[in-house]
Amino acid sequence: MISLAAPDVRFHRSYLAAQDEFDAAGEGTRDGDGVWVEAPEGDFAGVEFTRAELETPAGFERFVAHRRGQVLEDAPRTPGHVPCTFLWVVDDEQPDEHLGSLAIRHRLTPFLIEIGGHIGYSVRPSARGRGIATEALRLSLPLCRELGMDEVLVTCSDDNLASASVIEANGGVLEDVRHLMRRYWIDLAPLTPPPARATPQ
Repeated sequence: MISLAAPDVRFHRSYLAAQDEFDAAGEGTRDGDGVWVEAPEGDFAGVEFTRAELETPAGFERFVAHRRGQVLEDAPRTPGHVPCTFLWVVDDEQPDEHLGSLAIRHRLTPFLIEIGGHIGYSVRPSARGRGIATEALRLSLPLCRELGMDEVLVTCSDDNLASASVIEANGGVLEDVRHLMRRYWIDLAPLTPPPARATPQ
């Protein structure tokens, strides 16, 4: 079984090992994990994390705090970016093992409507083929509902059949393909509990 956990310093070594796998596979920037460098823009001072810094406990702690803080509406961020809940995919039997990342963007921007969607996710190469992405996306949907969403947009590259299968397995309905990206909508209404029935007297 897997679960979604808030970023935490206990994943320090495992997170970096996962990043090494992504780098070796040519996937250094992965969906659902954010970026390490954001340039200054307007009133935003920018933020930067280097691999050398993340190797240190203090540097990784700063990174975790930044990721967790992005859930807040007034957190410093690049102009035009939205609050985001970052979550890490965890194996319940190995609770300190980082299997992947998932991000819930709290609302859509013009870019997210066209390409990014509400939810991004990635699974480290050594953990693929086990249904982890499908389960991680499933676990994220009630959280989206708690954020007030009635439906979510999830996208993937048009040629990424594995990701398309993940989205379709979670009820995704294909609207169209734009900019070589498949755009799926998932209705969250089925997640709403039915009204309680009155007990016969």
